[in-house]
Amino acid sequence: MALIYLVLFLTPQVVLFRYLWVRLPDPRVPARTWIVRVVLTLVFALFNFPWIFVARRVLFGSMWSGGVIPMLAPWLAWQLLGWVFLALVSLYIGGKALVWLVRRRRGGRTVVLVGADGKSAPHSLISRRRFLARATYAYGATGLTLAGYGIESARGLPGVTQRVLTFPDLPSAFDGLTILHVSDVHAGQFMGRDQMQEVVARASAQHADLVLQTGDMIDYSPSYIPEYVRTFRDLSAPLGVITCLGNHDLYTGADKVIKGVRDAGQILVRGETHFIERSGSTLAIAGVDDPDNWVYDDPQTVAVDRVLRGIPADAFTILLAHRPGAFDTARQRRVPLTLSGHIHGGQIAIPLVGWSAGQLITKYVAGHFASGQSQLYVSRGIGVVGVPIRVFVPPELALFTLRRA
Repeated sequence: MALIYLVLFLTPQVVLFRYLWVRLPDPRVPARTWIVRVVLTLVFALFNFPWIFVARRVLFGSMWSGGVIPMLAPWLAWQLLGWVFLALVSLYIGGKALVWLVRRRRGGRTVVLVGADGKSAPHSLISRRRFLARATYAYGATGLTLAGYGIESARGLPGVTQRVLTFPDLPSAFDGLTILHVSDVHAGQFMGRDQMQEVVARASAQHADLVLQTGDMIDYSPSYIPEYVRTFRDLSAPLGVITCLGNHDLYTGADKVIKGVRDAGQILVRGETHFIERSGSTLAIAGVDDPDNWVYDDPQTVAVDRVLRGIPADAFTILLAHRPGAFDTARQRRVPLTLSGHIHGGQIAIPLVGWSAGQLITKYVAGHFASGQSQLYVSRGIGVVGVPIRVFVPPELALFTLRRA
């Protein structure tokens, strides 16, 4: 079965290489054909040699086992580009086939261009090849540029999004409270200790009253927990650092991550609530666990209702839910503020068009949402998962100031 999956994912690269091998060289300049094909072979060999390491893991071990895969980020970006380019080529060929079928059914004829000497002119064929070559070079250059930018963006320091959130029922004791929202660190192969130290330094520099973290601290392997603990124990706030779990924390092992979170000096809310008292008013920080059987935009109704039962009616409640779908229940229960992450903003977005890959997962991709008196903020997160790139979706820390309307 592993071999079948390996062949399946390798196929687009093989098909695309063969297609470009045949179609890319210009038949008018046969002397350059070998140069084009040598360069094409070198490029594909360079960006595909990590398959050797991936194949070894898939066939003889675990894909998530330890050890570094060379050029992993560029390799993943190249695979993504290969799939996209192959899809575009398939659409082009399919479109031509459809046009041919329509013309054939209508009895249309192919028009052949004839030159002054009475011979057919090959301009149409050459034009198509030139177009393909130029489109390939342009696509490759654009793709590599975007991939390079995406890799650098993923490795960069998170920006700080500052926002004032107003609530009519906010107790005056918490008017002006500052909250730093941290999400999706994903300590692991793409988030080492040096990068986490820079994140913690930037987070600490915000001097927030309270830090709230919405899951996915660790990425798959328990071996990354000690580095997270050593780094994030330096993150503190006067009212504490309060955390809920995400799906990757459960993949890693809930008990081990919980111990790590507590070793880092954080307060865990997993189906429970942490209360903060100030001047006779109560701030309730409730956290729900990541669902076992997740569905699209899962409202997590049972989990949210369960955690809200023990909260006094006069308390100002903030719900921590790794997946933003829980907001659909929270707003019905008039929870003033819900904080989530999980989506990473989709990691890839198309500017101006306003589309993000995260829309395939949820309607709450990133940013601020409001419904009635309830508000939701979905963090773009800090780390990455899967493809280690962020294209037009930079990492973020979110700093909120709560105000009474």
